[in-house]
Amino acid sequence: MVRRLHVGLVFNLKAETEEELSGSEADSSAGGADKRMLVAPPAEAEKTRTDTYAEWDTQETIDAVRAALATAHDVTPIEANEDVFERLRLTRPDIVFNIAEGMNGASREAQIPAMLEMLGIPYTGSDPVTLGICLDKSRTKEILSYHRVPTPAFVAVWRVEELPATIPLPAIVKPLHEGSSKGITNSSVVRTESELFERVHSTVSAYNQPALVEQFLPGREFTVALLGNSPDLRVFPIVETRFDSLPPGVNPIYSYEAKWIWDQHDHPIDVHECPARIDALLAREIEALCRRAFDVLRCRDWCRVDVRLDHAGKPHVIELNPLPGILPDPEDHSCYPLAARTAGMSYDEMLNEVLLAGARRHGLA
Repeated sequence: MVRRLHVGLVFNLKAETEEELSGSEADSSAGGADKRMLVAPPAEAEKTRTDTYAEWDTQETIDAVRAALATAHDVTPIEANEDVFERLRLTRPDIVFNIAEGMNGASREAQIPAMLEMLGIPYTGSDPVTLGICLDKSRTKEILSYHRVPTPAFVAVWRVEELPATIPLPAIVKPLHEGSSKGITNSSVVRTESELFERVHSTVSAYNQPALVEQFLPGREFTVALLGNSPDLRVFPIVETRFDSLPPGVNPIYSYEAKWIWDQHDHPIDVHECPARIDALLAREIEALCRRAFDVLRCRDWCRVDVRLDHAGKPHVIELNPLPGILPDPEDHSCYPLAARTAGMSYDEMLNEVLLAGARRHGLA
C-alpha cells in the first residue's frame, strides 16, 4: 500500500498543428485548476522533421495518465519546457511520475531526472545515467556485449569513410540517439554497399548524429514489458511483431511507416500478437534475456526490451526502452499497455503499479 501522495506528472506535449508549434496554449489543468502551459518547443530547438515529436505524448495520453494516477493521488501536471526547473522547485511534489522524453541532445531523456536529483525530489523510472546510455544504442550494446548479453554486431559512424573495410550485409542503419522508430524506414535495411553508403549519409545528414550500422537478423521479433524491481521484477506476456501483417514486399522491420503511417484507426493492421505463439523453452530464454538486460543496464520500475532472433533462432537484444510508450487506446497498438492487459491489468492499474514501484524505492510505500 502507498499513502495518498502529491504526484507531479512531468511530460512533453506533442503539438499537432502548426498553430501549436508556433506557440499557442493548451489547457493542462488538474483538479479543477486552470493551469495553462505553452506547448511550443524551445526557441533554439533542432530543425523540425516530420518525426521530430514522435516520442512526445498527445493530450489524450497525458489526460489518461493523469486520470489513472488521480484515482489514488493528487496530481499536478508539469510540462517539461524551459520553465520546468522552476515549477518543480516551487511545486515540490512528493514524487514525480516521469514520462518526459526531452527535446535537444543525446541526453535529452536524462534532463528531467537530473533536475529532480538536484532538487532532491523522488521520481519514477531509471536514473539519468541509465536513460542517457539506453538512448545511445552503441553504448547500450557495448555494455550488453561486455556482460555477454547477445546483441547484433554493430558500428557507429559519422562518415562512410569510418566504416570497416567489410560490413556483413544485409545490415540496418539507424540514427544513434532516437526512439519511436524515428529514422528507421523501409529503406533502412541495406543489401548492397551503395545502399549502405547512401543510407549512412542520409541518416547523419537528417539527424545530425552518428549512424548505427547493425547486423540485420532475419528471425522473428518480440518486445517484452517489465515492471518493478528485483527481486520482484515482473515480466508481462511476450508481444510478437507480426511482419506478415505489413504491406506486401516491405522489409520485415517495425519501421516508422509501420508504427505511425500504415497502422491507422481507419485502416488498422494487426501488427502485434500477445501472447506470442512460441514454445515454452524460447519464452523462458527471452524472459531470462530481458531480465538480464534490465539488470545490466540498471533499469528501474519499468522498461520495454526489443528482441530479435538470429538465423539459428537465438534471441538477441536490439535495444531497451526505459521510457516505454503508453498510448491508452487499445486500437493504437501500444505494446506496453497491450502486454499489461494480456496479464489482466488495466491501464490505470498498470500506471499505479509503476508509481508504487518508484514509491517503494524511495521509502514512500
